[in-house]
Amino acid sequence: MLTRRRPFRLDAERIVLRLPQHSDFNAWCALRDASRDFLTPWEPVWSPDHLSRKSFTNRVYWAARSAKTGTAFPLFLVHRDDTLLGAITLDNIRRGPAQSGTIGYWIGQPHARQGFMREAIGVLVHHAFTTLDLSRIEAACLPENAASRGVLERSGFKYEGVAQSYLQIDGRWRNHVLYANLRRDRRGRTEVR
Repeated sequence: MLTRRRPFRLDAERIVLRLPQHSDFNAWCALRDASRDFLTPWEPVWSPDHLSRKSFTNRVYWAARSAKTGTAFPLFLVHRDDTLLGAITLDNIRRGPAQSGTIGYWIGQPHARQGFMREAIGVLVHHAFTTLDLSRIEAACLPENAASRGVLERSGFKYEGVAQSYLQIDGRWRNHVLYANLRRDRRGRTEVR
């Protein structure tokens, strides 16, 4: 007898993390477009078809394949009232001796600074440590992105240093500050430079 698997979902107090669905296109497109000026200083340059249905469809299929194979979990943050808030991805999942992954995230401008991303990071890191058995979760952000640095630090991530020319952001190779959260972390609070 065949059984249907339940769709991947993580529940937090005010939000649900779930894989993107084709029916999310209009809400995703509207939120990304309305938040364009807020997001683009912190992100790679958007492709000309970034907000197209075809691009979104490819994103949905990639998310489903990645979650099924366990290589990444690209998740939407959805408020309990079904409002799309943003997205968070646990990517670059490495097994064997590494047992680690990297998170990246964005939040729509109308929903920023309301604690939603901290809630999302908390539930995803918990899942990564307890269910996926990862040992280390990494994150990186631009040094001047005070909001992102703050949410990482409030979520238990510790500053580890600077990576030179880490990613192309807004069309330029940019240095990033590196953070990590360890399943068994004894480091205590670190001084941020």
